[in-house]
Amino acid sequence: MDAAQRQLVILRHAKSAWPDGVPDRQRPLNGRGHRDAEAAGWWIRDHVGRLDAVVCSPAERTRQTLTIVAAELDDPPDPTFDDDVYGAPPAALLEVVRRLPDATSTALLIGHNPGVQELVEILTGQECEMRTSSVAVVEWTGSWTDAAAEAAVVRQHATPRGEPQS
Repeated sequence: MDAAQRQLVILRHAKSAWPDGVPDRQRPLNGRGHRDAEAAGWWIRDHVGRLDAVVCSPAERTRQTLTIVAAELDDPPDPTFDDDVYGAPPAALLEVVRRLPDATSTALLIGHNPGVQELVEILTGQECEMRTSSVAVVEWTGSWTDAAAEAAVVRQHATPRGEPQS
């Protein structure tokens, strides 16, 4: 990939549980979420390849999604857990993207809706439904600071699903 080509992989966390009395930030993945996160890891490995950086919301469900996804990747980078990603509106997520290091060509951002879906739409001008475990791969030429409205194109969009255990 050319040094000026940027690839942002946007992943919505996998399906979470809603246990009674558990604060939103501490909600874990449910069984389907575990299976779907694994499928998302396979999808990223097979369709994206090597990641240079990972930025993840510190919420439990995004951390668990990352752990499962990373187990399917070849040599994943150490993640950065950024409070600015938790429950963030798209403008805040755009600022997170703009702070990525110049040496990074491909980055993974793991967050929440509606922010991640709106981020894809802002960057590309295209609507992509970001269900749990959905992945959107957006690309543009330039630096991370060039991330702006309709600066990118959607290269790939998928919602990987794992197989239920019998």
